[in-house]
Amino acid sequence: MTLLKHGKVCIVGAGPGDPSLLTIRAAELIAQADDLVVDALVPKAVYRDASARVVYVGKRAGRRSVAQRDIEGILIRLARAGRTVVRLKGGDPSLFGRVGEEIAALEEAGIEYELVPGVTSALAAPLAVGLSVTERGVADRLVVMTGHQGGDGDALPELPPFDPKQTLVLLMALGNLQGLVEQALRRGYPADLPTAAISKATLPEQRWVGERLEALAMAVAEAALETPVTIIFGAVADRLLPNLARAASSHGLS
Repeated sequence: MTLLKHGKVCIVGAGPGDPSLLTIRAAELIAQADDLVVDALVPKAVYRDASARVVYVGKRAGRRSVAQRDIEGILIRLARAGRTVVRLKGGDPSLFGRVGEEIAALEEAGIEYELVPGVTSALAAPLAVGLSVTERGVADRLVVMTGHQGGDGDALPELPPFDPKQTLVLLMALGNLQGLVEQALRRGYPADLPTAAISKATLPEQRWVGERLEALAMAVAEAALETPVTIIFGAVADRLLPNLARAASSHGLS
């Protein structure tokens, strides 16, 4: 494919939050960018020292946000103006980041692009509180899901069948947590299944609760956890249950 002579778009994973967890390539590109097109879940600390112009296109459930088609138009317009553009996404851009749509739009427009993976909170958040999502002898499989479906933030995804050897990680699920817990119970998940919710993982504000499945939503509400929150259903969360919470906290990254 012959590319036209204009700028470049770099689709970059910003990691789970802590700026020190950026990849070397991500940090280089942020420093070199003319424009940063930034998602809602990227902390300002990640790009605070950058000289680039910041274009905020954050999306949050239940709030007015920039349409995906408009974001693609911004990337194309800036690149055609000869700019070096970093499209900065929280975590890894390939995980619920709509990166496929942006790649397709850039290719159709003949724009050069680069893809840079990042550390996903699906793995970083559990590890930040001392959990291995595939702990030997406890879990031998991992399922990562979004906590809402389609463009409707109230629509629930269908949870997989319960498997005692499975760790289920739910992202962007805070607003639907009560419904997800109720669905899990209907689908045969044990009421006493260990679960956890981790808020602002890897950041100084990191907080978490560990609870049995049937009581998780109430515990999260009482703790007033703030987004982003990573939810874990599975036996690997046993060490975060209330009687072990104090010891487990010493394993956090922050």
